[in-house]
Amino acid sequence: MTTPSAGNGKEMTKLESGDASSSSSSSSAAATMRSPRRFTWTGPAIVLGFELLESIAFSGVALNLVVYLGTVLHGTTAFNAAHVDTWNGTTFIVPVIGAFLADSCWGKYNTIVASLLFYLAGLVLLALSAGISPLRPASCEGISCPQATGKQFSVFFAALYLTSIGTGGVKSALLPFGAEQYDVDDSPEQARRKQSFFTWFFGAINLGIFVAGTLVSWLQQNVSWALGFGVSALCLLLAAIGFLAGTPWYRMQRPTGSPLKDILRVMVASVRKRKAKLPAAAGHGGAVLHEVAEDGDLQKLAHTKGLGCLDKAAVKGGDGKEGPWDLCTVSEVEGVKILARMAPIWLTCVLYAASLGQMTTTFIQQGMAMDNKVFGRLKVPVASMVSVEVAFMLLWVLLHDIVIMPLARRWGPAGSAGLTQLQRMGVGRFLVVVAMGTAALVERRRLQTFAAGRMMGIAWQVPQFVLVAGSDVFCGIAQLEFFYGEAPASMRSICSALSFLALSLGFYVNTAVVTAVSHLRPGWLAPDLNAGHLDYYFWLWAVIGAGNLLLYMLLAARYTTKQVVLHSPSSSST
Repeated sequence: MTTPSAGNGKEMTKLESGDASSSSSSSSAAATMRSPRRFTWTGPAIVLGFELLESIAFSGVALNLVVYLGTVLHGTTAFNAAHVDTWNGTTFIVPVIGAFLADSCWGKYNTIVASLLFYLAGLVLLALSAGISPLRPASCEGISCPQATGKQFSVFFAALYLTSIGTGGVKSALLPFGAEQYDVDDSPEQARRKQSFFTWFFGAINLGIFVAGTLVSWLQQNVSWALGFGVSALCLLLAAIGFLAGTPWYRMQRPTGSPLKDILRVMVASVRKRKAKLPAAAGHGGAVLHEVAEDGDLQKLAHTKGLGCLDKAAVKGGDGKEGPWDLCTVSEVEGVKILARMAPIWLTCVLYAASLGQMTTTFIQQGMAMDNKVFGRLKVPVASMVSVEVAFMLLWVLLHDIVIMPLARRWGPAGSAGLTQLQRMGVGRFLVVVAMGTAALVERRRLQTFAAGRMMGIAWQVPQFVLVAGSDVFCGIAQLEFFYGEAPASMRSICSALSFLALSLGFYVNTAVVTAVSHLRPGWLAPDLNAGHLDYYFWLWAVIGAGNLLLYMLLAARYTTKQVVLHSPSSSST
């Protein structure tokens, strides 16, 4: 985070010498700039409505993209799969770039507004490419399906990647922007409100996916693709209008400069001072390490034990003439420590995301080998089981926020927020292991039923989807809170975007495991599942999930949470 020590050397000197007028003026200016206001639900409510509409808009494109490429643009199977994977990868990488811009220079509000311009342009162009005859190939005549021309593909992919840039920018900044509306005080009530916001934000995402997967997808495939894409564009337009109209009610925080520069400064200073000795009092609150004077616009972090090599960046030299690349504050050092401690936790999120990937791959393949009739005659599309999972996820959200967390607060220590973020993430990782084991047992039963000459009903898959839904609610919500709450104030957007990056890498891990199994144990994933052993594959993922859970428990037990100094001393450093 940017502090006076990272900028003007004269300003740092004034603060260290205890210039009262300078310190008072700086604090007053910062307080005026931030202008904290009394909390109201208006800002968060607008953000939640925005996210619901944005989720419908994005999912209205993403869920049916491979179908559109195949049935309208007449691309080959390999071409379609490759471009969908590439687009998904880009979509979940862009939030990291957008988060850097939001934290370092643009600010979250401006990042969202700028991203909306790309987003709307992409969706409108997408609807036009589907609705205007010269921009799409002719319909199939018999078995002859003319492939899209280079110009038609160019227009379509231009629209698609404008949409990717837009949604990536929104995803990077919207959640931390909404959470900042609660940063008006540090009361337990405000903490509970923020916790509920994360829960309902997660619910808004999944409700949007459900609406897009049912209503919008039906319009695209049964009425008009142009109309379906047009609904996505309309949803985003309404979201943009509502977001801009809510501007007077928002609480905004200025960007504090490039966080990457501050990280690099800490690393360089610690290397330069690798032979320096830490003061004896460094382990008792870091009182003798360097810190700047109170500034209302900066979040002060308390010194924590561990990673002492980084603490050396805050050890003051004897001559007192050190520059910003030789001397860092305790808060800056602690910010780098936080990132170092979060990194192993984040790696377990990648493996967890890979486990969840079974829901849209092997779970669907398992369902295709089952009888999809329910209630005797009604046929259920196999892919609709994902929508069933989303529906159960919304029920889990209600159960989580209305029953489980209030009970945890009542039974926990006085003033506690209930289950901690790390505990809830652990519950989510445990439930996904149980889900994989349940899928393996169902598959074993299915194979036995097939051997007896019968087909097993698809309703047997419901328990594993229910467990995955519960896992996603516990872990998904807690991860959103964790990466936002633990991040240094100057890196909240970047750290919040780590969840999307973990999801992206999880898909790649899933692909690597499938490739390895297909080579080492080809009988597990046979083309004919009735002649294979998909149950063994599910057991493999149960073992991977169990190992990931154990690793996570070890890391979580040793994790040191961020400690914020609520009332730092008026003196600059001691």
